[in-house]
Amino acid sequence: MSGTFGGRSGRQGKLSQWLRGRRPKEGAADDGGREALLLAAAGAGLPLAPAAHPAPGYRCSCDRVGCPTPARHPVSFAWQTQSTTDRAQIERWARHQPLANFITATGMVHDVLDVPLQAGREALQRLLGAGIEVGPVAESDDGRMLFFTLTRGTPEDEDEWWPCELDCHPETMDEHPGLRWHCRGSYVLVPPARLPGDDDQRVRWVRGPEHALPDPLSLLEALTDACARHGAEADHPGAAWPLRH
Repeated sequence: MSGTFGGRSGRQGKLSQWLRGRRPKEGAADDGGREALLLAAAGAGLPLAPAAHPAPGYRCSCDRVGCPTPARHPVSFAWQTQSTTDRAQIERWARHQPLANFITATGMVHDVLDVPLQAGREALQRLLGAGIEVGPVAESDDGRMLFFTLTRGTPEDEDEWWPCELDCHPETMDEHPGLRWHCRGSYVLVPPARLPGDDDQRVRWVRGPEHALPDPLSLLEALTDACARHGAEADHPGAAWPLRH
């Protein structure tokens, strides 16, 4: 589709072809124009920082015993201040760390509404069918869909911040099977990213970062409704749950 980054048309396709034509560094994975995709995300205002990557045996490159989020976390404890949209810095990271995933820090420019994959696909179809502006959307092979939105904003009173811990935390994913709202103090993997496992699992764009970030409230009802139906279906397999209009 035209909104999918990594396609073969237009400027993005030319960049991807040029990058594929370059000799990859030792051990680098072919991510279909990885550097171009990262620079496109940064160019859209998403602040990036290097993250861990998969290691053999479903392990994480951080070598932490029992890492709770293998290949899904930043490599630096200073990721919030390190995150940047600076093109030169991202190019250096990408070229010096050819296997690294990247995270984008939420709560600065954008938030992310993170939902189960099937619920997200249902909600996306409903939103687009209703003519509602939907921004960048990423899909993860571990069963999640990420809707990128404008952030909740920066209140004048620091005490009014709603930190992400009130919704979720990246290391407590299993405790939040429905919608997770990543805002201040959180992050998500940004495509292209690789996940641990025997299969070639990835995080990829469904709608690329060229789409403008929408108000999160414009998506929230459709996403929460879809998550409710998803949860009900999980509790009662085979039940029919009518769409809310």
